[in-house]
Amino acid sequence: MQVERTVGPHSAAPFPVYPDLVGELLAAGATRNATVAHVLATCASYCYADLQTVATIMARLGMDGCRCVRIAQSVDAMYIYSTAFLVQSRCGRVAILCYRGTEPTNLGSWLGDADVGAERLRVASTRAAGALEVHRGFYRNFRATHWQVLQELALASRHRLADPDAAVEQPLDALYVTGHSLGGAMAVLFALTTAHAELRGVYTFGQPMVVCGPVPAQAQDTIGRKIFRHVLPRDPVPALPPAGWGVYAHIGREYQYLSDDWQPAEPTTQMANLRDIPRSVLALLTAGSARASARYAIDAHPPHRYLDAVRPAGLVTEFGD
Repeated sequence: MQVERTVGPHSAAPFPVYPDLVGELLAAGATRNATVAHVLATCASYCYADLQTVATIMARLGMDGCRCVRIAQSVDAMYIYSTAFLVQSRCGRVAILCYRGTEPTNLGSWLGDADVGAERLRVASTRAAGALEVHRGFYRNFRATHWQVLQELALASRHRLADPDAAVEQPLDALYVTGHSLGGAMAVLFALTTAHAELRGVYTFGQPMVVCGPVPAQAQDTIGRKIFRHVLPRDPVPALPPAGWGVYAHIGREYQYLSDDWQPAEPTTQMANLRDIPRSVLALLTAGSARASARYAIDAHPPHRYLDAVRPAGLVTEFGD
């Protein structure tokens, strides 16, 4: 288990992107919030990088002087490649838990995604008590770092993550959880297993299905109302695992990018034809109308595609332009 800590830099002009980001995160309600979506998509995109990069990007967005911790566990033979980042605002009132998605160049990480099969998970919410069956490979990666994540969250509730002996100005009041791809699946598993009173929302991007369906109504009504899933229409990953590999379903509210805006939509269903997976890759090699007409295209899945779609117009980017 690897645990690293750092403090984010103090931003200078043209940053921060959001002058009162902590205030906006504290004020966000029970509905999807465009600022929250942008901030969490940015965190989910850059968590494929190192700890200092995450701290720098979050400081640029508006979490100046944030404290960050990276928790990672790898076990090659078990297809475990689990990484989580916890970002704490300088005042201590806001925290963002971000899970890294499938590592593009890591074959073992892809094999873990393909390890379909059911594992039983006990739902934490007392109003949705009981057990669900969830994707085995996703759950194993989630469990690998879960205990340490909980320890860091307990620390963040009263103390500074970068200096555990120092108290924060104010206790934790709002927790957001996010992730892209596999990271989104682990974010949903966190929501299902942890009854955190401070949990404000779970925002995922290009997330595959986690629950061996159908999803119980109680879980959908209690935990699902805090989950906001973002789906680009041609992204094949939200339709996985495909039909024939077991029955899977989404939990939470889905938003699709339609007509240059994020709109509520019916949950994505499982991919009907397994051949659509290689076809989505081959779509990269086609051009013009043939590429545009492909049902799925894997180039819709990378995190920067989601970040481009959720970034509000007229804002300075995380690059400063």
